[in-house]
Amino acid sequence: MKTSKQNNSHNNSQYGAEILCIGSELLLGNILNSNAKWLAEKLAILGIPHFRQTVIGDNHFRLKEAIFEASNRAEILITTGGLGPTPDDITTKVIADTFNTPLEQRNDILFELKNKLRNKSTQLSESQKKQSLVPKGCQIISNKSGTAPGIIWSPKNGFTILTFPGVPSELKEMWTKEGEKWLIQNSISKKIISSKVLRFAGISESLLADKIPHLLSKNNPTVATYASTGEVKVRITAQGDTLKETKRFIKPIEKELIQLTGLKCYGADNETLEELVFKLLLKRKETIAVAESCTGGGIGSKLTKIPGSSKVFHGGVIAYNNLIKQEILEVPEEIISIYGAVSKQVVESMAKCVQEKFKVNWAISVSGIAGPTGGTKSKPVGLVNFCIKGPKTLLSWEEKFGSNKTREDIQKLSVLHALDRLRLSILMES
Repeated sequence: MKTSKQNNSHNNSQYGAEILCIGSELLLGNILNSNAKWLAEKLAILGIPHFRQTVIGDNHFRLKEAIFEASNRAEILITTGGLGPTPDDITTKVIADTFNTPLEQRNDILFELKNKLRNKSTQLSESQKKQSLVPKGCQIISNKSGTAPGIIWSPKNGFTILTFPGVPSELKEMWTKEGEKWLIQNSISKKIISSKVLRFAGISESLLADKIPHLLSKNNPTVATYASTGEVKVRITAQGDTLKETKRFIKPIEKELIQLTGLKCYGADNETLEELVFKLLLKRKETIAVAESCTGGGIGSKLTKIPGSSKVFHGGVIAYNNLIKQEILEVPEEIISIYGAVSKQVVESMAKCVQEKFKVNWAISVSGIAGPTGGTKSKPVGLVNFCIKGPKTLLSWEEKFGSNKTREDIQKLSVLHALDRLRLSILMES
């Protein structure tokens, strides 16, 4: 493939890559499009500019149109999906049709198919044979795990298509063994792009952005904020000639962000609050139990997803019914009568009891109104009370998440707020 701008015949080309994911199941939302995210990250690592992602259903006309448009915009088109034996697997045929190129049957693919399908002595079905039809002159990307091969094909000057199956495991194996190697040897950029994500809790995206306006305007590295339920992420992305150089660009920005935000920054990249809580407790050789109402065991579930969590997590009680709060967690009936099940007094009583019964160093309790019904004027939907009981700590507080939140959001926010305050409480006692 000719990759220099002088040899590229495109008008107004972006000289980058596009990702085209094919399959009606993606458009219908039946399958999460994890392939696009994975490919985007891989392109960034390779330093290949990536400008567009498209999802197209199993429709010949629309797919042909998308491929043709991409050929006039980009230098590399990476497709996933539509390579199998069923009638709706049309990717290879449409690619060939787009550039008026005949399909040819490849005997090497047929031989592999017979071996994989253990069909050496009998004829393959016509649908199985379809997978051996590829555009004339293309390079094959072998598929060791599945039956559908991919192709690398340059149908016009300065434009190359790489096709992969939609099955994530097959895509990743084929990319790593052949696709990535080809791109490294032929790609349009030798720059390396890498990034680091810092994760924040207990601060809104707008407040965080107000602290770092000078960083958000930088070019290399670039800094961007992303909000999700209960946390904010800041991605630092740098471009350089080597991975070592990009890391050198990122380090001072990361350091400044942490200095400006302090303990609001709880981790980096894929670190989670529950993992940090687990590590803190393990380091201190301390243990924890939970008493949960509105979260329905969400805090305990987060902690027990961690391998080896039994070293610090002893167990818990899910007390949705007030009778359970009274009989199992020994919350006095008069406290519930006077203050209500969602109150400081009740969560403190729950935390103290579970700490004693489970013989742990730390206990955390929660009770709230997750909705969508059950709220009152004095105690609206979204009101949640928490308590953390530690060796030297007794911390209770309430959050008003708002009646406009869904039940799921209120539960998720409650779990994240509880784990973050627990993290901070453990650090305060360190």
